Amino acid sequence: MKRWSDVLIPGLLLLAAVALRVPALGINDTPLMIELRNLVFDSYQRQLPRTYRSDLPVHIVDIDEESLRRFGQWPWPRTIMAQLVDHLADAGAAVVAFDILFPEPDRMAPANLLLAWKDRPEFNAIQPLLARLPDPDTVLAASAARMKTVTAFTLTGEPGPRKPAEKWGEGARAGADPLLFVPQYAGAITTIPIIEDAAQGNGSVNYLPDTDSTVRRAALFYNLDGRLYPSLAAEAIRLAYGAPSYDIKSVGASRESGFGEQTGIVAIRIGEPIVPTDPDGGVRLYDSGHRPERFISAWRILTQNFDKSAIAGQIMLIGSSAEVLKDNKSTPIEAVVPGVEVHAQVIEQILAGQFLQRPDLIDGAELVGLIVFGIVLIIVVHYAGALWSLFLAIAGAAGAIAGSWYGFAHFGYLIDPLFPCLVTLLVYLSGSLIGYLRSEREKRFVRNVFSRYLSPVLVDEVSRHPDRLRLGGEMRELTILFSDIRGFTRIAEQLDPQELTALVNRFLTPLTRVIQKSGGFIDKYMGDCIMAFWNAPLDVPGHSGKALAAALEMRTELERLNDELKAEAVRTGGKPIALAAGIGLNSGRACVGNMGSEQRFDYSVIGDSANIASRLEGLSRAYGVDIVVGEDTVRDAPGLAVLELDQVRVKGRDTPLRIFTLVGDAQLAATAAFQQLREVHATLLAAYRRQDWAAAHVALAFCRPLAPSLAALYDVYEQRIAEFELSPPPPDWDGVYVATTKQG
Repeated sequence: MKRWSDVLIPGLLLLAAVALRVPALGINDTPLMIELRNLVFDSYQRQLPRTYRSDLPVHIVDIDEESLRRFGQWPWPRTIMAQLVDHLADAGAAVVAFDILFPEPDRMAPANLLLAWKDRPEFNAIQPLLARLPDPDTVLAASAARMKTVTAFTLTGEPGPRKPAEKWGEGARAGADPLLFVPQYAGAITTIPIIEDAAQGNGSVNYLPDTDSTVRRAALFYNLDGRLYPSLAAEAIRLAYGAPSYDIKSVGASRESGFGEQTGIVAIRIGEPIVPTDPDGGVRLYDSGHRPERFISAWRILTQNFDKSAIAGQIMLIGSSAEVLKDNKSTPIEAVVPGVEVHAQVIEQILAGQFLQRPDLIDGAELVGLIVFGIVLIIVVHYAGALWSLFLAIAGAAGAIAGSWYGFAHFGYLIDPLFPCLVTLLVYLSGSLIGYLRSEREKRFVRNVFSRYLSPVLVDEVSRHPDRLRLGGEMRELTILFSDIRGFTRIAEQLDPQELTALVNRFLTPLTRVIQKSGGFIDKYMGDCIMAFWNAPLDVPGHSGKALAAALEMRTELERLNDELKAEAVRTGGKPIALAAGIGLNSGRACVGNMGSEQRFDYSVIGDSANIASRLEGLSRAYGVDIVVGEDTVRDAPGLAVLELDQVRVKGRDTPLRIFTLVGDAQLAATAAFQQLREVHATLLAAYRRQDWAAAHVALAFCRPLAPSLAALYDVYEQRIAEFELSPPPPDWDGVYVATTKQG
């Protein structure tokens, strides 16, 4: 029977996962989840990087190792930087953007030299000449003023002495105030005013690295003391298009609903390009990897030996790949790239309109898909079980991954495959675990119940191998036991049904425990009779010896039960009931398996060996002993105290059987008294079979004092000998006793 807990608990987990997925809560964006998603999206970019387009007007003027070797160590004099700008202007560059800060005056400026050397007399002669030299910062400012130039500043967490100059107009604002969403800083390190004032643009060179120091996002705007400041890349594009300002659309603008939440910036217009952004106004880096084609060495431009057509109309970023300047970054594809190349890639993305983004629709689609699939999975787990739901869970996870990849490859969408996969795994495992625990609980219940009716050995075997629960059998070597109460009819007449049932149960319980403890299997109870066998359904090595040992212990248990019954009779003043039982054991091949009909069957044994065991139990009454054992059983378990009873021909069988009685265990067999008894007993049987009645009488006289417990057996032989003395057997008599009736 299904339990609704199978649905309730996975449903609550799904509900919790859906609640975590609501953007307003933000709990889903834990550092671990962010890092895992980043790794997935990084792998997408490595498999399908953004295609580099040489037709895009973006290049880098690289102050590389060769340029430093030719023009001296960094920092260069501002006059060299001015020459670089002049050459770019002469070549027709559209915009020059410095990925370099000029936070202090040039240390090589004449004023600085005069101040440094003013106390040296020999320096006085050249002071007038130095005073007439132009100031390098002024020279660079003049060069910057010739064309569209963007200077740089870097934002800091500590307040600075001055704020960067604002080169852009107010622009259009739609929706919520963008200052609420963009990254916030307290201060800035700026370019000196003379150069900054000459430039037409001014932008931040800050990066937004993740916790693993990888740059995956680039902010386009920042909040500094309640004012919006653009990035270097944004300023370069603005000047390239000649736009006076930026237009920013946030949630709350026309057709941009945040469902009551201020969830951030939606898009930014920079000249002609409209840039879809993350809520904080940034863009995801769509990495193309390092491309040498982007770079033009600075020394080539300074020597004018370069193709000016490669500069005309280009946005030129001046930066450095030199290791000494330590401006290297990590990106999703490259472990080390020059920082200026990140700015160049952001500009390329915007100009080409190639973006990685998560439109608002994706959040809703992921949420709806998660809910629908989660409910379907819970239902399948509940009704179809773990196997089919596993196939569905794998298909769902594969679908999430495939859909995520398709969205990335065809639309540049960043669809999260991890959270749906984790939730699918959680729902599946919780539902399957609950189903498994319930199934195990039910199995234990059924096992406990059916172990009252069946052997625990068989219950365990069937629970492990349900395929065995079908009609059919196999031939196996078994030891089979029959046992029942002697004189049961007489006892039954003395008791009412409840008392009789209680007595039978007290008889069967300890004997059953003994059989099962020795590895035997209870075939069935037939009133006061037990049928059991060894070596099926599980292999029982030495099964004959274990069956004989069990028979001895059954005798002991019966003696203990009789002592209890006698004591109870004394306490109650009732008539004591003494139980006697016969036990028959035989070994041989028999068919064992599930016998019966398709509707109901028992695990049982049939065959001649079983019939003989039943006959031997019946013969125990005829010979006055409690245990009768077949020859094969005795042969397979040597060393025990056994005595041969007779050779008999039972009803329905022509071949005579040698039968034995089990007197005791191996310890008794090793005693001198039993050795003497066995020798004298063998003498008795030999004399009996050769019809030497006088010798048989003598042997009987010796046997009786050696084995008082076998008095009934020797009475049987004394009676037979007396009868044969009066009426001798026929000449062809072979010493075999014929049991003319079916015993037991």
